[in-house]
Amino acid sequence: MNIVIGGASGAMPPLLGWTAITGQVGPEALVLFLIVFIWTPPHFWALACYRCADYAKSGLPMLPVTHGIRFTCLHSLLYVVMLTAATVLPYTLGMSGPWYLLGALVLDVIFLVYSVTLWRDYSDKLARLTFRYSIIYLTLLFAALLADHFLR
Repeated sequence: MNIVIGGASGAMPPLLGWTAITGQVGPEALVLFLIVFIWTPPHFWALACYRCADYAKSGLPMLPVTHGIRFTCLHSLLYVVMLTAATVLPYTLGMSGPWYLLGALVLDVIFLVYSVTLWRDYSDKLARLTFRYSIIYLTLLFAALLADHFLR
């Protein structure tokens, strides 16, 4: 639960940046916040899965330690499904165009494949790859949003 609650602090930069530039908290800022907020659990849970023994030794109650790796992977998958829905919102709200939507959906499908595979056939190696992909995912997602702005 600490990752879910802590995700709000990690999601603040786009909200604060949007507000600083526009002078208001609009739906666009909240969508950017939502995307990062929902992305945070599957990102950190992948790391926590392949470092589960380290967390257990240190006594930190990470989800894989308290509820098991399979449970964690399932919840990670559910968050990636929610993330897929959230990443369509910039297009739906008119913040972006078809280039962003195409990029977001491609990135989402790849993240979903990683997450389903991780849940079905867990390995530390796959968890590491999923963690690394999650970093690439968020970087490319926001790059697609920026590129779409200049391509429209």
